[in-house]
Amino acid sequence: QMADQLLQLDAPLTFSMLPYGRFSRQIISDARAKGKEVMLHLPMEPNEYPQVNPGAGALLSQMTPDQMIDQLNKNLDMFTGLKGVNNHMGSRLSTSPERMRQIFSVLKKRGLYYIDSRTTAETVARMSAEKLQVPFAERDVFIDHVDDPDFMRSQLNLLIKRAQKQGFAVGIGHPHVNTYRVLAEYLPILKEKVRLAPASMVIETIAYAEANGKSRARR
Repeated sequence: QMADQLLQLDAPLTFSMLPYGRFSRQIISDARAKGKEVMLHLPMEPNEYPQVNPGAGALLSQMTPDQMIDQLNKNLDMFTGLKGVNNHMGSRLSTSPERMRQIFSVLKKRGLYYIDSRTTAETVARMSAEKLQVPFAERDVFIDHVDDPDFMRSQLNLLIKRAQKQGFAVGIGHPHVNTYRVLAEYLPILKEKVRLAPASMVIETIAYAEANGKSRARR
């Protein structure tokens, strides 16, 4: 139901779907019918594993390289029309250059981009993506990690400022009721202040800026 509501918003939102989500296939079908871009929301091992489980289809540090690549390919093969991948959890796996290179080797072969949710400050995803020349972006602002409308409005204002300063910005939100309500309310403001775009267009903008010597400052 929440996906249906988000799909009704007049905005080029990019939907990121878990591989074994109960409604993932239906949502992807509906999203593509409305011209929305779709990513795989890839479950990856967090630091708190196994107390915190990233879910079915997760990539785990205990896997051999062949096992991990096989699981990644299975996840990707579940859906058609994917444009890219972003991580679900992954605070442990994202710090391993070896593991991230294995993931990106698959994405490069498939022509997919990667958006790092930055669930850890120690992530090496950018470095690994650059080495393998995988199209890449990273999260600038989490919109709704506090489920409070006033907080979400302040985060959207921060996202606007980041986009105006850098020339681009990536915001990540979740299918919460308050997220939908605040987005619906704030869309006119967002459209007035910035150009809304699907993830692939943001990545193209970043690549163009970096190629022309306007790369953002490294964190």
